[in-house]
Amino acid sequence: MYTFSNRLRLFAIISFVLGVIMVGYSLAAVPDTVEEMKAMEAAHGGHGAEHANDAKTATHDDHKPDAAHATMDHQVEKAHDDAHASAESHGAEAGHHDSAKHDEHKLQQLQNKPWAAIYVAAFFFMMISLGVLAFYAIQRVSQAGWSPVLFRVMEGITAYIIPGTISIIILIILCMPSLHLNHLFHWMDPNLVTVGHEDFDKLTYGKKAWLNVPWFIIRAFIYSAIWIGYRQISRRLSLRQDESNDNSNFKKNFRLSAMFLVLFLISESIMSWDWIMSFDHHWYSTLFGWYVFASMFVSGITVIALVTIYLKSRGYLEYVNDSHLHDLAKFMFGLCIFWTYLWFSQFMLIWYSNIPEEVTYFITRIEDYNLPFFGMLALNLIFPILILMNSDYKRLNWIIVIAGIVILFGHYIDVFNMVMPATVGPHWSLGVPELGAVLLFLGLFIFVVFTTLTKAPLLAKRNPFIEESKQFHY
Repeated sequence: MYTFSNRLRLFAIISFVLGVIMVGYSLAAVPDTVEEMKAMEAAHGGHGAEHANDAKTATHDDHKPDAAHATMDHQVEKAHDDAHASAESHGAEAGHHDSAKHDEHKLQQLQNKPWAAIYVAAFFFMMISLGVLAFYAIQRVSQAGWSPVLFRVMEGITAYIIPGTISIIILIILCMPSLHLNHLFHWMDPNLVTVGHEDFDKLTYGKKAWLNVPWFIIRAFIYSAIWIGYRQISRRLSLRQDESNDNSNFKKNFRLSAMFLVLFLISESIMSWDWIMSFDHHWYSTLFGWYVFASMFVSGITVIALVTIYLKSRGYLEYVNDSHLHDLAKFMFGLCIFWTYLWFSQFMLIWYSNIPEEVTYFITRIEDYNLPFFGMLALNLIFPILILMNSDYKRLNWIIVIAGIVILFGHYIDVFNMVMPATVGPHWSLGVPELGAVLLFLGLFIFVVFTTLTKAPLLAKRNPFIEESKQFHY
């Protein structure tokens, strides 16, 4: 049986608590009004802004006219103003309205920033668990002979699907306009579907049968019920198989996994439309579900490899050998290529067709998110190719760990790129909100996963393929 080390447990708790503090600070630091936002911007400008204001005042004072000139100038200006009063009044009102709308929009983006950081981290760790759940089901259905020694590791990681999906649902509920906490999902604004309102949006109105708050939340519960239900039942059947005298539980798990994979492919695609693509609710891509799937799949398998290496270093998983890690590294390498293929296919078709409502998705990211956009490609493609292409390197634990950390960071940035442009505009950064959110969910993830690993033996001893898995060599 695995024992959760005090050092790792303490790290998880500290990470969680520190994350809560940093996220709380970030939420408290956002401006509440346009005036407060402008005051914070002025303060952020520092002494330079103050000196600039002083210089303007001094210049104004130095060129102050005397009383005679002031009277004459006043009469001329009054006549000029009377002649153009109506036009200037109209222009001033329009300009003031546009400026006020711009300031309000900017305020909403700044208020979204900590919420968006929380959402990115919550989705990232949830998708890791969901990717592992899909990989686990595939191993069950394919009746793979190499992987049963890793089943308990996978079952431990998939335990996070429960708090992971609950976190997302809570965040979605907190995005409801009636709570006035944030504006992450812009399509939730009721003004966009109110005919006759100045903010009325025809495209959003056309999608309101699908993008409406009650149906959106109901779908979230349906996805979660499918994933959690399969995970819990499959785990129970797996544990029963250890104590069984026949393979009945194994066969039930096989049939259950086959049904789940069908539901998973449907639910994961729709989930990616809802939980990610709807941030840019004017934009859509028919490849998006597969693209998100590739990201969660490679991230999940990477975490399986990292957890396996950690447990192996602590003296557990005695039957796991270099060949098992080599296969995991092959999946990491191959799925990085698969992810790149989907990314390029989506990008190339949209960029080449140059349809305005589609290509603006990438233009926004290239212009405002140049570093994370192209940096993500280097992290998710170039680095894995260079370090994992060599077959011998796939058997070296330290190489797999380095590659795994880079891949996970790269796919965190991938989620970051999918969420931030539509929610915070150009006001992005990797600072306290982002770091705090990652620490919060990292601590929760570690605590849930490794606590689950203590609940059952790390070897699925009665699996029909366990002996083949123990003796696996490549």
